[in-house]
Amino acid sequence: MPVEISEDRFEELVNEVFDTIPQDVLDRLSNIVFQIEDRPEDGSLDLLGEYIGVALTDRGDYGFGDLPDRIVLYREALCDFCEDEDHLAEEIEVTLMHEIAHYFGMEEDRIHDLGWG
Repeated sequence: MPVEISEDRFEELVNEVFDTIPQDVLDRLSNIVFQIEDRPEDGSLDLLGEYIGVALTDRGDYGFGDLPDRIVLYREALCDFCEDEDHLAEEIEVTLMHEIAHYFGMEEDRIHDLGWG
């Protein structure tokens, strides 16, 4: 059964999880925004989060004047995937770290080896 929590509580959970991300990881992030949306554009519940941008490993002339990259968490998909609030918090952490890893240019195999997906 999906987790049913308010949008405000979901945002609180995201902030709580975000505060646990190691500072050295956060210090290496640049020109990126974190967002919460209900669902991806296709309306599915299959995608829990998404990195939208150019990975550090693929950047050439990038910086001033470029729109920020985005990491988006899909609230309804995450709630639908999880059984309770503790599971939701865990999955938010895994999803955030998974998408941050994409920002750094990590491939799926490496991300899974690290336990983030």
